[in-house]
Amino acid sequence: MSGRKKSSLDRILGRLDNLDSVNLANLVQRLFKERRFLETVIDVVQDGILVINAEGTIQFANQQGCRLIGLKEKDIGKASLWKIVPDLARTLELSPEDGRTEPSVISREVRLTYPENRYVRLYVMPIEGTPRSRKGRSYAVILTDVTEDKLSTEELIETEKTSSVVMLAAGVAHELGNPLNSLNIHLQLMDRLSKKKEGERSEKFEKSLDICRDEVKRLDRIIANFLEAIRPSKPNFKPVDLLVVLEQVLGLLELEFEEKGVQVEIEVSDKAPSVHADPDQVKQVFFNVIKNAVDAMAKNPRLKIFLRSDEENVYLQFADSGKGISKEDLSKVFQPYFTTKKEGHGLGMMIVHRIMRAHGGQVGIESKTGTGTVITLQFPHANRSLRLLEN
Repeated sequence: MSGRKKSSLDRILGRLDNLDSVNLANLVQRLFKERRFLETVIDVVQDGILVINAEGTIQFANQQGCRLIGLKEKDIGKASLWKIVPDLARTLELSPEDGRTEPSVISREVRLTYPENRYVRLYVMPIEGTPRSRKGRSYAVILTDVTEDKLSTEELIETEKTSSVVMLAAGVAHELGNPLNSLNIHLQLMDRLSKKKEGERSEKFEKSLDICRDEVKRLDRIIANFLEAIRPSKPNFKPVDLLVVLEQVLGLLELEFEEKGVQVEIEVSDKAPSVHADPDQVKQVFFNVIKNAVDAMAKNPRLKIFLRSDEENVYLQFADSGKGISKEDLSKVFQPYFTTKKEGHGLGMMIVHRIMRAHGGQVGIESKTGTGTVITLQFPHANRSLRLLEN
């Protein structure tokens, strides 16, 4: 008891051998009341509190701890924290092996997907007074729910990035719109003047005029599509078969594949369940990812697409045979305006990332310079997607 003042309960326990049956019964009743009081206090704490042994078995959990990890009261004393957070046992060293008398407090942020999709800050510390041997040591685990803070910070950063892009795009669209309108007016004027002056125009002149009109219309469409692409819009969710959407996008790019000699292979491991998604936005994601892959490939271009699923997610992987992405550039891929293309605008992957997040999904990138890049799109199953978005 060194280091703190002894309580009246400590003094009574020190005279335990001298207590008669009446005083002993009073002591037991008092201990029971103090335990109930402490359990009540611990249960109203907003953080999760667990007690585990060296094997990870959960010996105690307050109500918030049970709620955060989906633990039932009947499983206390049986369930293992290592099964709930699989990589925790491998990455946290709980026993002192470097000569220290006590292991240090360990802090780590983890993502939990059951019973809800949450981010939790986890603290592990040895409990004073328990044996220092590896088998005998017990640990207190504090779980703090940081989901709201983390998502708020990420959303704020994302919103600021997107807002800056939208503002710039609106300015660019305005600046381009004025000369395009002027061009269109003067083309109409040229059309009328040439008819009055010459009566009949040559076929070459007529063709050139038509080309100018078509190009002006095309630029108008590009601006409209550009603004629509970067302006955040709420997805129109419905059941979607990803393979059907993929085939539609591949059909749109078929002529480009033929011109560049791109070989496309699709491998489906099994029939993937439908996902809850906006088909138009998913089509945009596929188009951007595939177009990037095609632009990155030169000699013997080959694009392999894998579709697979597990109990919770559907995965689409796009593996190209391109030049790959350097380690320095890999961390910048989702930043607005970042591009390695001469004619790229650097918004494609930012849009992909935004759409996937809005669908409760994720984007993964693996790349090796000179070998190629693999983009993995992870979509939650329809029922899980609804649950994640509601949370």
